[in-house]
Amino acid sequence: MIRSVLMVCEGNICRSPLAAALLARAMPQVEVKSAGTHALVGEPVNAAIADLAGAHGIALDSHVARQLDAGLAHAADLILTMTQAQREWVESAWPSTRGKVFRLCDEQGADVTDPYKRHRAIFDLAFAQMRQGISQWTRTLAEQR
Repeated sequence: MIRSVLMVCEGNICRSPLAAALLARAMPQVEVKSAGTHALVGEPVNAAIADLAGAHGIALDSHVARQLDAGLAHAADLILTMTQAQREWVESAWPSTRGKVFRLCDEQGADVTDPYKRHRAIFDLAFAQMRQGISQWTRTLAEQR
């Protein structure tokens, strides 16, 4: 049974914190964390992500970016990355994670677009992709319970 999920993106200031919050809201019984493959350690979420999240009733003001490390990777029952490249990075760094690392939007065969330093429309696109991926994983995880 999946009890803990780790969301992974690049800097841990845009996609993974928001995706983690979305999954935590959908599945409060699951422990959800986030981290970055090349995190901007100690930074808060990007202002545009904070605004977007706030517009959907999600507060990310307590988030502080952290680097993905072996402890986080091994402790998670499931690791969801935003891109295929991040999935490969995690599996390469910690081969023992193979089998529990997937792309958030694997079902759609797509990466979640990186909105960092881009136009607001790209943030909206990334949010829509994350919601779709979270919806799919919520169903998948609920079926396993």
